Amino acid sequence: MRRDFPILHRTVNGHPLIWLDNAATTQKPRQVIEALAAYYGAANSNIHRGAHTMAREATEAYEEGRAAVADFLGAPSPDGVVFVRGTTEAINLVAQTWGRANLGPGDDILVPVLEHHSDIVPWQMIAKETRARLVPIPLTPDGEIDQDAYADLLSSRTQLVAISHASNVLGTVPPVKEMTALAHRYGARVLVDGAQSVAHFPVDVQDLNADFYAFSGHKLFAPTGIGVLYAKPELLAAMAPWQGGGNMIESVDFGKTTFAAAPHKLEAGTGHISGVIGLLAAVNWLTSLDREAVAAYEEGLMSYARQALAAVPGLELIGSAAHRIAVLTFTLAGQDPATVADWLDRDGIAIRAGHHCAQPALAHYGLDSAARASLALYNTSEEVDQLVASLRRLQQGD
Repeated sequence: MRRDFPILHRTVNGHPLIWLDNAATTQKPRQVIEALAAYYGAANSNIHRGAHTMAREATEAYEEGRAAVADFLGAPSPDGVVFVRGTTEAINLVAQTWGRANLGPGDDILVPVLEHHSDIVPWQMIAKETRARLVPIPLTPDGEIDQDAYADLLSSRTQLVAISHASNVLGTVPPVKEMTALAHRYGARVLVDGAQSVAHFPVDVQDLNADFYAFSGHKLFAPTGIGVLYAKPELLAAMAPWQGGGNMIESVDFGKTTFAAAPHKLEAGTGHISGVIGLLAAVNWLTSLDREAVAAYEEGLMSYARQALAAVPGLELIGSAAHRIAVLTFTLAGQDPATVADWLDRDGIAIRAGHHCAQPALAHYGLDSAARASLALYNTSEEVDQLVASLRRLQQGD
């Protein structure tokens, strides 16, 4: 399978590339690269309103992408799939449309301390505007969402719970289905940030009963600049457009504009057509694999990596949730995380260092920065061994 990824066969600083920054972005298989080249080489056209052959072909491919994403998420209809730039834009869209219409003084928005900034800042902004209250849900020492605290925080004031399906900094996979069911008992809506989950295990939005589900293509072996917001049909129908322009209208005059039906009313302007083509290719590639086998392989690789890293002198892994994806965040005694990342880069090993856009989660452990190695289905135990060997050399001063 690694042969599908041309970039994995390049060298960095004289060493074969070891890509362990998958939580930031995934590499692209040749099927995605070839789909993009084929589109721009033979099929480039705007969509939906053109009367010529290439416009019809591009429109069919674009809407095929929407249908494929709906199937990928277990959504009941492609009409529940809105194309956006990524998870961040999807969350902002919900905040600025549903949130502005449904939040007000005295309302609560519950957000775990675990969250990426993209699932905190938009709610801060809309809470300030609507005079609602943003309420953090605390974590346990092992990096789990404190379920007792969550149950206590829920009330008739709760209008929304925003939660990640998998954490980008701790790898924690919360019991989203159970948390959603509990929120619904109080009449609250639930938004699930799926940026880190979709590449690692199958998702069924109907089984989760999520009201909103968002993810980014570039974390799913697809191009950057394309993402998805799924929303339940009744919510999409009630949501007002948040941007105006072409594509999202039925008719316009200076007295009145009639908007198109969902999802198009939320897709103003020319969409990221090639991004959808690439996303379609990525979804087709990933779903051609045995997803259960992929998840089992990644789980085994993560277990191997945790044991191997634990043997590095002075290395401390952050978070120990029982259910997690293959994200390994750590500190190294006597070493700044940025220094660790720079050292590893000399050996061709790409990791991430910093606050990982999850400052509250790191602060839970008294940290403002950490190093992170994040694994994907194309990583190997041999790459983990090279990571460990390089870290040992750093600690030995070699």
